[in-house]
Amino acid sequence: MTGDIDPITLAVLAGRMEQIADEMDATLFRAAFNPIIAEAHDASHGLYHATSGDTLVQGRSGLPIFVGVMSFAVKAVIEKAAEAGDLADGDIYIFNDAHMGGTHLSDMRLVRPYFHDGELFCYLASVGHWHDVGGAVPGNYNPSATEAFQEAFVLPPVKLARAGALQQDIIDILLRNTRLPQSAMGDLNGQLGALDLGVKRLDALLAEYGAKTVKAALDALQDRAEALMRAELAELPDGRWEADDFLDNDGITDTALPIRVALEISGDRMVLDFAGSATVTAGPVNIALPTAVATAYVAIKHIFPDLPANAGVMRPIDVRVPDGSLLSAEFPAPVGGYTETILRMIDVIFSAAAQAAPERVVANAYGTINALSIAGKRANGQRWVMFSFYGGGHGGSDDCDGLNHGNAPISTATIPPMEILEAAYPVMFRQWALRPDSAGAGQHRGGLGAVYEIELLEEKAEAFLFGERGRFAPRGVAGGGEGAMNVFHYQQDDGWHEPPLASKMLGIKLTRGQAVRLETPGGGGYGTPGARSPEAVARDVALGYLTAETATETYGPGWQEVDP
Repeated sequence: MTGDIDPITLAVLAGRMEQIADEMDATLFRAAFNPIIAEAHDASHGLYHATSGDTLVQGRSGLPIFVGVMSFAVKAVIEKAAEAGDLADGDIYIFNDAHMGGTHLSDMRLVRPYFHDGELFCYLASVGHWHDVGGAVPGNYNPSATEAFQEAFVLPPVKLARAGALQQDIIDILLRNTRLPQSAMGDLNGQLGALDLGVKRLDALLAEYGAKTVKAALDALQDRAEALMRAELAELPDGRWEADDFLDNDGITDTALPIRVALEISGDRMVLDFAGSATVTAGPVNIALPTAVATAYVAIKHIFPDLPANAGVMRPIDVRVPDGSLLSAEFPAPVGGYTETILRMIDVIFSAAAQAAPERVVANAYGTINALSIAGKRANGQRWVMFSFYGGGHGGSDDCDGLNHGNAPISTATIPPMEILEAAYPVMFRQWALRPDSAGAGQHRGGLGAVYEIELLEEKAEAFLFGERGRFAPRGVAGGGEGAMNVFHYQQDDGWHEPPLASKMLGIKLTRGQAVRLETPGGGGYGTPGARSPEAVARDVALGYLTAETATETYGPGWQEVDP
């Protein structure tokens, strides 16, 4: 198939199709009402195969985790449409069922078939993290949920539009099941606008190049992605390497949960086997199988960053997830905290890959998004929900220190700015700063975590935290040290307190002037600490990244003899 199109045309069409997805991303980011989409860019758009649902093209600004999971979402729509037998041009399906489409119930998916000359050519899809979709906890990160119904309103694939006509009854149901209907309506309109733009851009592309040529390009791009992946694997040594790590608990029972992987390379193929991982849990750290497969893809993209973002990459890779595992949970198991589990999956894949090719990986990043919600009512009775995620340190690599205060490696999202959060909600940040002594030691140290202290300005509110890494620190590789663990405190009349489960808690009652405080993990170090230059240590002390006591204890006294 790759011989059917010349390389120059292929390159041009690849760029044009990526631009379509990028423009769809930008359209939603500019139109969305809630800052999780508008500022943090927790959304994604792409083009998907007409019969398999495989990812053809994804926007570069959206979350990488959606590359894999959205193909499952499109497959769910393909199956639903085949069952009903009434797919039409202008139809749009909408749903948030995470067990069908991956991730969690906050992510609302819109899938639209694209027809050309009366025939189905591909699917367009949009996914965005809505601010609130019902459930027991504002913002939907319920750390004590034992079934999906306690997390959010569950919507299976239904038609939001039929042959171009929006179904107002579906919109009414959606808006009745959110605490923030204006925000939800704004986000929905933004996603509809992004899909409309995608249709217009595809119309123009196919009018210029013809459907046959564009389809040949899509097929060729997948074939070439597979060939590149096979070539990359063939350069690595054959063998089998194992790694494990742990989640603090499931939010219900204070028991550590193992995540295990065996990475095996044989010629130009790879197996990722998660046998031995914890079984399905009562609490919401489970993930559905589509999410597990997509997470493996994200990790592979980090290890092989030059590969394109389409389904061809995964053809030589076998992802094995045992039945009954918390990595293959079935409905209605709760999956609201999926972010924490997939971050641990990426950590163990990196730790296993480091044994085969340490130069290709980084040490563990901070490993939690620290989903923190603060919610209440304003003096005028208007409800408000501040949901956000928070940054931490990334792992060191073979050529540099880890990134300070970055976002999680599952995404290209950004951390909403303090000014945006303070302008939108009745809170004040007492502190937003780097966390000294939080980086894992190494020849190349990890990045620093952060300190966030948030004071309530309204009369009263409730806070909810869903985090991780409160019991198990981010690990280094190639002899590097661990990063600092996650620490959370909340203020009450009698002083500061910590959650009994370390990283998860709901129903924290706050009154005006009280605060919550997050100290996020640093990244793991790369290489032995003894190999770090005294000049680099002295510079870290001068910048306040390391205290003098920690620097001497970790790296020895040599740094005191040099200028930073």
